[in-house]
Amino acid sequence: MSALKIEIELPRDLMAALNIPESDLGRRAKEWVVLELFQEGEISAGKAAEILGVSKARFLDLLNLRKLPYLDASPEELAGDLAAAEAAAKPKRRTRKKATAEV
Repeated sequence: MSALKIEIELPRDLMAALNIPESDLGRRAKEWVVLELFQEGEISAGKAAEILGVSKARFLDLLNLRKLPYLDASPEELAGDLAAAEAAAKPKRRTRKKATAEV
């Protein structure tokens, strides 16, 4: 994956207020962008993990650490999705036609 380098200017007092060491700024800025893209639905959790260079499990830990949801569906939406998945997983019954014997 080829990378694009972006430069941004932020006030030093902002960084001091956030208590982020200057050596961590690049990593944290990348993390913020990737988390925002994930939250907006622009990239998947797998892609976010890949961009950050971590496992998907570590990315999910990061979401938890930042108190960000992995899923933004309501309980009702999840219940509907579950019901649809269960219905799709049930085997379909075939109707057999009785064979007629020729005499």
